[in-house]
Amino acid sequence: MAVDYAVIVAYLAGMLAMGWWGMRRAKSKSDFLVAGRRLGPAMYSGTMAAIVLGGASTIGGVGLGYQYGLSGAWMVFTIGLGLLALSIFFSGRIARLKVYTVSEMLDLRYGGRAGVISGVVMWAYTLMLAVTSTIAYATIFDVLFDMNRTVAIIIGGAIVVAYSTLGGMWSITLTDMVQFVVKTIGVLLLLLPIAIVKAGGFSEMKAKLPTSYFDPLGVGGETIFTYVLIYTFGMLIGQDIWQRVFTARSDKVARIGGTVAGTYCLVYAVAGAVIGTAAKVMYPKLPSADSAFATIVKDELPIGVRGLVLAAALAAVMSTSSGALIACATVANNDIWSRLRGIRGGGSARGDDHDEVRGNRAFILAMGVLVICIAIALNNVVEALTVAYNLLVGGLLVPILGGLLWKRGTVQGALASVAAGGLVVLGLMAKYGALANEPIYYGLLSSLVVYVVVSLATKPTDAAVLATWRERLAGRDGSGASGASGAEEAEPGAGTDSVPAHH
Repeated sequence: MAVDYAVIVAYLAGMLAMGWWGMRRAKSKSDFLVAGRRLGPAMYSGTMAAIVLGGASTIGGVGLGYQYGLSGAWMVFTIGLGLLALSIFFSGRIARLKVYTVSEMLDLRYGGRAGVISGVVMWAYTLMLAVTSTIAYATIFDVLFDMNRTVAIIIGGAIVVAYSTLGGMWSITLTDMVQFVVKTIGVLLLLLPIAIVKAGGFSEMKAKLPTSYFDPLGVGGETIFTYVLIYTFGMLIGQDIWQRVFTARSDKVARIGGTVAGTYCLVYAVAGAVIGTAAKVMYPKLPSADSAFATIVKDELPIGVRGLVLAAALAAVMSTSSGALIACATVANNDIWSRLRGIRGGGSARGDDHDEVRGNRAFILAMGVLVICIAIALNNVVEALTVAYNLLVGGLLVPILGGLLWKRGTVQGALASVAAGGLVVLGLMAKYGALANEPIYYGLLSSLVVYVVVSLATKPTDAAVLATWRERLAGRDGSGASGASGAEEAEPGAGTDSVPAHH
């Protein structure tokens, strides 16, 4: 295992080096939180694919393939569909808003007062997303190196917290690009063909497994529908995803780059399910489906390649973990703490940019420590992730999409919708369990009904607020919720001269 250890150590050291390099670039709030809003198509699509395909998509995707066969691809497939929908229909508008958080968008659209409550819901979602990614370190290290679960979480979490704290979004973008390449080579180009060959090819797999393993709908229609509600819609509104859209140099980059990343997700979904199906042929009696990925890596891959594929798994986990962590810290600082202190939009004077970087850096460190502590205390990844997505979709999907698509929606309707959806989700999870379908079904329905009824029963949004909103959507105004940096980013070509060199 010495060679594999060397590969892993080299990879982790490289992540820290990227963090140090990113620190030198993060000079302003815009640099630190959204990479200066100047990523081109190559870096944008690579980093977007990296953040949405995390530990749940890699380890969990293979586990679903082990359990259900090819239909196990549906969970990751719906993530890809959500990213495609976001990129094609909404990303251009989102990028032109020049904000930092989803809550800032809600304030801009509804005329204020929607931010804090939506910020709390979004903070809870991003926190649990970061926790589930951090828990996944234990799965990888435990099976391959027989490492204590707590130690694995602390080591993996500390590295992510270190490079995220140092350089913010610039560090995360650079590390995500490396992680995207490692993941593509490790999972798609190495593990996938090796797993198929070791299992005896598709003919042998069909001979040894039940026909349900090759039924595209074998996982069940209701499960697929729930995946669409949770993951496809979750992709449309998550702060971790929107914060990547904000990094795009233009709305065209966001649209094209996101479409490429979404297509990559669809391929990755099928690959994970095939690897899991092959693992079922080779190891029919594993104690846990989630251990299928690490078991096939440990037993079937040659020295060196094994280390690279393990690095790919770590890359998948780290990219989602770091993206969720910076999103969690951004929401905590800009949408909750700054508002409680009376600072609109988390912004301040242009001269305080350095202080803002320092403040956001402190929040990443604090949230990182909290994430590691919760990850050590929790054990069920799927349950924690389901709770996070249920709260996000049940509470925020309707007011966010309603704000983008329906001009009659009001701030009272948005607030009532968040409260109704969130309370119904929490109540039904307490009654039926976190993994039940009822919480998301009825939470989303109640959120929609309350949004429409309350919006129609209250005074329409002020015409001046809607006029400002339309200006921002059209990309004609660089001021407002994004603070002083918005004007800076609105300058044609600002900060873009050096971008092609990084692609």
